Amino acid sequence: MQIHSSKTTQIVISMFLLMVGCTPYSDGLKAPEDLVQQSTTVEIKTSSTLKATLVKQDEPLNVWISPTLPQAVKQEIKVVKPNLAITNQQDADIRIGINNDPADELVKTAYIEWIYALVTPFSTNVDSVSLSALRQAWRGNAKGKFEGKPLMLSKETLTIFEQMWGEPGKNAVSIIPDDEILDTAWDNQPSWAIIPFSELEPRWKVIRINGKSPLDDILEKYPLSAHFTVSVRDNAINYHSLPARGISIPATNRDREKLTILVMTGTTALVRHTALRMEEEGLTYPGSDIRDWLREADLTHISNEVSFWSKCPPANPVRLEMRFCSDPKYLELLNDVGIDFVELTGNHLQDWGNEPLLETLDIYRENSIPYYGGGRDLKEAQEPLKIEHHGNKLVFLGCNAAGPKDYWATDKQPGPAPCELDEMIEKIIQLKTEGYIPIVTFQHIEVEDYKPHSAQRVDFNRVAAEAKPAIVSGSQSHSPQAMTIIGGTFIHYGLGNLFFDQMNEYNRREFIDRHYFYEGKYIGTELLTAMLEDYSRPRPMKADEHYHFMEEIFKACVWED
Repeated sequence: MQIHSSKTTQIVISMFLLMVGCTPYSDGLKAPEDLVQQSTTVEIKTSSTLKATLVKQDEPLNVWISPTLPQAVKQEIKVVKPNLAITNQQDADIRIGINNDPADELVKTAYIEWIYALVTPFSTNVDSVSLSALRQAWRGNAKGKFEGKPLMLSKETLTIFEQMWGEPGKNAVSIIPDDEILDTAWDNQPSWAIIPFSELEPRWKVIRINGKSPLDDILEKYPLSAHFTVSVRDNAINYHSLPARGISIPATNRDREKLTILVMTGTTALVRHTALRMEEEGLTYPGSDIRDWLREADLTHISNEVSFWSKCPPANPVRLEMRFCSDPKYLELLNDVGIDFVELTGNHLQDWGNEPLLETLDIYRENSIPYYGGGRDLKEAQEPLKIEHHGNKLVFLGCNAAGPKDYWATDKQPGPAPCELDEMIEKIIQLKTEGYIPIVTFQHIEVEDYKPHSAQRVDFNRVAAEAKPAIVSGSQSHSPQAMTIIGGTFIHYGLGNLFFDQMNEYNRREFIDRHYFYEGKYIGTELLTAMLEDYSRPRPMKADEHYHFMEEIFKACVWED
């Protein structure tokens, strides 16, 4: 089955092989002119008057690696015999070092780009800071968010940032071993740290700097980028040929071709007032303000709780009965916001019986839209949806715990998958052994409360504790709910509505969760927030709305780790 998407990234459901190893020197290293376009913090000087002794292409090369480079960089540099990694810098044909390592007689041909992140414990209600405020904190003149809190970083990271920013001010930084920074930060909140991109994990929140994050789709002029010089003795050493000669040098620790961005959303039901607005304002009207959030992701999830049916009655916002269906033409909205797959755990899919649901499944298949959590029978409803993207193997499993029970799929009836947790946990564990990253979604008990229902906590937390998927997410909630992290599993009990016409105080507020995966690991989540307008159209929250909303949400959170 092919995934339907308007995005530029091709996604294949069946397994295939991708090269996920170290980015080759010849493909990814930045030439000086490339770096000038992307960064204003590094000055590039290249001599055009060098008199070099030509090195024959088949002769061994001596490579000097600066001891001040981060250990992660040094570990990815491969020098295969007859080439030699030497300790005498002056005898080197190739030197790899920080920008001000002596290399006057060498030609600077390329740069390794190493990305760092400003982070804080995920429970911190801060999302962005200015670069000037961060630099002031580095100098020891911290104010506002940073005041009284030294920046935590490892000794190795300190060495790199001293080269870029100079010596830190008195009491401005705190040197913490790499493996202790996360726990130290959580134990001393509020707290701040600078870490390499490769050390991101779900308990960290990545802070935007001047609006930029290392997790962004396109990374340009990002302020926490370190650049390490690759210099050669003469122009006859073609760095593009180095891999063939047995020398491999990493280009970066943050390769977009290894990153997958997944957006997950809450309840969608294109009925009542929402359907009427679509008829009046245009079929794509509800998505107009948050369209880019959904389309820019590599993968976009929608939990559509309602069946498409060609015999569906016309949109009517005052119909008293709670039987829902949608006109098949409303699929245009989902296509416009760039959905890649659909969750079918919703408790309104069978409102009009088997015929509309079977028609819906046909519509999805005809439009190459994969689905999970529901199907033509129990076997299909329980089948995991596997998606491989940029070498990250994701798998989605979903079930309906809320009922109605007579809606559930059986051997002879279509419907959402019932929650059989023993079997689901066993399946998740097996999928992990196959290299998949599991994401579990529930259609569970609905409560208009930021705090989850006790039954939600029991089921969500059990799956997290016993199976350890990457994410457990609630699709049932019409109001947003709290979150927690258990053993590296991010649990969001409810995201609230996406496209549904409830305009009450709780119901208007919405989460859109943006999850990140890199080199086969789940590395974190960014919480996007929206406010429903006009019974149909969510818009991004304003800064003050977002802050006060998150204050309320975090008060309802119980952080397990």
